[in-house]
Amino acid sequence: MQAPALRRALGRWDLTAIGVNQVIGAAIFILPAQVAQLVGSWAPLMFLGVGLASLFVALCFAEVGSRFDSTGGPIGPARAAFGRFVGFEVGWMLWFSRVSSGASVINGLALALGYYWPVVSTGAPRALVILGVLGGLTWANLRGIKQTSWLVNFFTIGKLLPLIVFALVGVWFADWSRVVPAGPAPLTELGQAALLLIFAYGGYEVTGIPAGEASNPKKDVPFAFVAVILIVSAVMTLTAAVATGLLPDVGATTTPIADASALVMGAFGGLLVSLGSVISTTGNNMGQLLSGSRTVYALAENGDLPPVFAKVHPEFRTPYVAIWFTSIVLVVLALTGSFVFLAAVSAVARLVVYLSACGATLRLRQPDRASRVAPAQFTAPLGPVIPVLAIAITSSILAGATSQQLLSGVAALAVGAVLFAIATRGVQPAR
Repeated sequence: MQAPALRRALGRWDLTAIGVNQVIGAAIFILPAQVAQLVGSWAPLMFLGVGLASLFVALCFAEVGSRFDSTGGPIGPARAAFGRFVGFEVGWMLWFSRVSSGASVINGLALALGYYWPVVSTGAPRALVILGVLGGLTWANLRGIKQTSWLVNFFTIGKLLPLIVFALVGVWFADWSRVVPAGPAPLTELGQAALLLIFAYGGYEVTGIPAGEASNPKKDVPFAFVAVILIVSAVMTLTAAVATGLLPDVGATTTPIADASALVMGAFGGLLVSLGSVISTTGNNMGQLLSGSRTVYALAENGDLPPVFAKVHPEFRTPYVAIWFTSIVLVVLALTGSFVFLAAVSAVARLVVYLSACGATLRLRQPDRASRVAPAQFTAPLGPVIPVLAIAITSSILAGATSQQLLSGVAALAVGAVLFAIATRGVQPAR
């Protein structure tokens, strides 16, 4: 009897929603102030500029993603371009960043709810909120990819709607003279702001992870990558610009979107933003569980983790063991607070994944490697220019990481190497 396989039910807009859901989280509700504190009225242009830089990297993900139709996103290209070990390390760092980020986000949800019900922000009530939310999201993930995509689509619309309403209303009341950069750009602070924003734009790398559940991945994954960056760049830039135009000193507040919304829409505006923040964090956790579990599944499918993690539910056609495993790790990290110590690793982990995709773009174009994989259904324009620029941008950000972040990243890679040696000892790769 043939083992059950994942169900291919995702379309291009489902994949786009998965990517947008991961990029736009609770951070957008505070980012305009944090960036303005560094670069003043240059903040909206910084949002736009980093969006363009992210597009270069996303085009690399789009090209390599168009060669594969299997689950795992950047794991397949890294494996094909640089070998089994590098593919495992990319998958390990990708999963690591998902669970550490997810644990942080679910704690943020408990704090957001605690604003209205202080009792749920600490102790047993906080634990019950975390367990309840993650339990519900786990159940939804287990039931099927179509049900999961419906929820992701709902959360994506739910988090975009408050920001769009805020921007469309606020644009009529904003003082646009505040948005025009005043004076020369502060060069030192520009680098710090760029580093902050590149992580705020991060998350789109998960767009291609569920390719094994997409109906036409080689065409839809490239579309989704480009669409994600264009959508989030437009929303985040416009949101920052309107907040800057509405508030006399956007850098002086810790809740710029909520304050600006209340200014033009009163109590309704504040409630809308608060609701959007809760939906945003919940949806982000849904995506973390989806992408994290599929990463574990992909590694097991490749023969780099025990085969039990590649088991597919016979009825729901979901990787149920990988889902349960990822959910349990998320709960442990969230309840113990261990994610705080993993935050530094998460930052470097994302950059490792970016570099692997950009490098694989160039490597898989070479004849000796191109013959081993399917032809690209999408090719980034301008020859090697886009991948080289993307590598330069990512490398410069990595160079700007703190020594703690770099050491933590190296330690995580070393742990991954040990896990790889244990998991693959005497085991041949699945493909």
